[in-house]
Amino acid sequence: MPFVNVKLVDGVFTPEEKHALAKALTDVMVKFKGSEAFREVVWVLIEELHTDGWHIGGRPFEGPKSLMTTLSKSKDVVDMIDGTPTTRKEWAAAAPVLG
Repeated sequence: MPFVNVKLVDGVFTPEEKHALAKALTDVMVKFKGSEAFREVVWVLIEELHTDGWHIGGRPFEGPKSLMTTLSKSKDVVDMIDGTPTTRKEWAAAAPVLG
């Protein structure tokens, strides 16, 4: 029996959206198994976690503001990388440590 566990920030999705998400995930599992009979054994658990439990980049989650901060820091890092590293050692040498 497949078990799909989805964790979301509390209050982001409506009950209807969560039901649609569970149905879509079930549809995907049925498609990959190749049998409609499989539908009845797919379990989907959607857990909503309070925003106090979420952190991005080691900082507390603050909604869209946190996402924009993270994306801008990611872009800053990408812009600072020298060359095109492909190994862990090359990444360590090429990627700066941001404070």
